[in-house]
Amino acid sequence: MHHDELLYQLALVALYPYRLRLARQLLSRYGTAREAWEQLDEPGKAAAWQRAEQEAEFIQRHGIQTWFCTDEDYPRRLRQCADYPIMLFGKGNIRHSEGKMVSVVGTRRATERGKELTRRLVLELAQLCPDVTIISGLAYGIDVAAHRAALEADLPTIIVPAHGLDRIYPSVHRQVAVEALQQGGILTEYMSGNEPEKSHFVARNRIVAGLADAVVVAESRAHGGSLITANMAIDYNRDLFAFPGRPGDEEYRGCNDLIRLQKATLIDSAMDLVQAMNWQPAEPQPANEPTLFESTDTPILALVRSAEDGIPINSIVEETGMDYSEVSAELVMLELEGKVRALPGGIYRILN
Repeated sequence: MHHDELLYQLALVALYPYRLRLARQLLSRYGTAREAWEQLDEPGKAAAWQRAEQEAEFIQRHGIQTWFCTDEDYPRRLRQCADYPIMLFGKGNIRHSEGKMVSVVGTRRATERGKELTRRLVLELAQLCPDVTIISGLAYGIDVAAHRAALEADLPTIIVPAHGLDRIYPSVHRQVAVEALQQGGILTEYMSGNEPEKSHFVARNRIVAGLADAVVVAESRAHGGSLITANMAIDYNRDLFAFPGRPGDEEYRGCNDLIRLQKATLIDSAMDLVQAMNWQPAEPQPANEPTLFESTDTPILALVRSAEDGIPINSIVEETGMDYSEVSAELVMLELEGKVRALPGGIYRILN
């Protein structure tokens, strides 16, 4: 991208940090940030330009990626949301449009049960859908439990903070953020210098909801930020899921309400989510046992492989001229190795 175009993009963001709708209208009218900027006659232009130059230097110095809403590689799911961010800033190894995206949200004051459900969900998802990315906001409680579980399962995870990339909040989760940069990263709509203000958290939640295919509320009381995210997910036509609590369980009042009002689908496990999403679960990978056999086909295996509908053991004996007991013994070994399958009537069929 032309370096100048980045400056115009940043200048536009700096000029209209809280008037995204206006910025979107300008872009749809003029096409590029440069064109839009040149048409503007606003008193704050000089200051915004200066701010853009500062930010461009910050971006270059720290190897930050940017996605402007008119870019080809802007996250496609976010682009479908009416209030999409004008610009995103990312650090790490972010693939926001590949594979499946699941956001996991919940209370900051998570119980042990909530944290364990979150961890189990993510670890099971890793088995069922190795191409899944886990998205959350790095907050205390459920958020950080989701990121930690993703790291444990070697899944990519995207952190969406309510501030710029020049800080980590809360700072006790710095280590999680550093590890996330290796297999995922941090994605925000805020320039550097933006503090985690209260209004930013609500705005941030729309990115958590919009980036995802599915949003899971792992634990929530009657009121809380994760319910805002849940309602945004519904507005964006995202699939919403919630773990249930017992009746009268205050910690799960929010989840139970979502389920009762039929806003969220009740889930008990990752498999429930995968089935509800119509995702194909991955084949369980057999453990790699060291094998004593050569990997090349033996004559017997070659024969079984060539017979599409299976081959009777007698035919194998005839074809190979080997002893019946010898053929039988090898077929048993091949069966144990998971290479052939014995069908009724002494017929053998290839498995892989």
